[in-house]
Amino acid sequence: MTGTWVYVDHFKGAALPASYEAIAAAKTLGGPVTALIFGEGVEGLAQTAFHYGADEVLLGEDASLADYRAEAYASLLSKLAKEQQPDAVLFPTSTRGREIAAMAAIDLDSGVLPDVTEISKDGDSISATHPIYAGKLLSKVTVSAKPALITLRGRAFGKPVADTSRSGNVTKVAAAMAEGDLHTKVVDYATVEGRVSLADAGVIVSGGRGVANNPALTPPAEITDEKEKEIWRAQQGFLMIGELAQAMGAAVGASRAAVDAGYIPYANQVGQTGKVVSPDLYIALGISGAIQHLAGMRTSKVIVAVNKDPDAPIFKLARFGVVGDLYEIVPALTKALKERLSK
Repeated sequence: MTGTWVYVDHFKGAALPASYEAIAAAKTLGGPVTALIFGEGVEGLAQTAFHYGADEVLLGEDASLADYRAEAYASLLSKLAKEQQPDAVLFPTSTRGREIAAMAAIDLDSGVLPDVTEISKDGDSISATHPIYAGKLLSKVTVSAKPALITLRGRAFGKPVADTSRSGNVTKVAAAMAEGDLHTKVVDYATVEGRVSLADAGVIVSGGRGVANNPALTPPAEITDEKEKEIWRAQQGFLMIGELAQAMGAAVGASRAAVDAGYIPYANQVGQTGKVVSPDLYIALGISGAIQHLAGMRTSKVIVAVNKDPDAPIFKLARFGVVGDLYEIVPALTKALKERLSK
């Protein structure tokens, strides 16, 4: 093998932890590991990539790469891959990683193995495992075409320990497209402050339709519509969930049913059509356990479920289950956690 490349996904120089997990996964394949870093003013990331195990860095720094634009990034990656013929290119399974992998696959006349949870070298081929049928089954496939383009599920591979004594060779590469040839332009960014990322979270606390089922909560007099009353109750419930999450340093998630009902924004959705997560601990509150939701969180290390319905499907997947009212259990749990952590 001539080596494996890893695309380091970052936003304005802040790399996704899954990028370093991908470097660790690449090391298991043998051969040198090369990190691909594109952007402007991101040379500092090269040293960090070395610390986490990269042997070489291909650094694309140009004004046309200052903002992430798929056409600019994918064209550069494809150009480099055609010239140097790596055996495989690994990407985090992020929105950007999936987009670049798909576009590069067209340029390189290759395919993409998505959302891989295990990877190994099998002779001159690469074997990979990824969930299928909403996570009910695991499919193992072998890729012999080069380069193999593979996206890795976040937190499925351990993050390596940084070794600050490591260094390597940085090769600067020119952008493949000039600014004038690009058809897109970044106008602005929308950012959310003070929220733990679902993709990177070690602990996630999620709520479902059951969060709205608290008749003891009385909406303000000006809210007269029954649907609006339901949404108001649910929003108060998610504030309660947010308090528990804050006490645990956790991210707040939600089921598709809760998002579709207007209780919480789509950015919080966990599931097949939302975020696919693999935290160390996943707490499901008022979530029945529809297949769509289970597909997004079934690889969590430990699952705890709270639901009034003892026959809720979520209990079949949960390691620990509590049959009861989340409005009684969550405040008590939050109080106990705060008391324990204060000591």
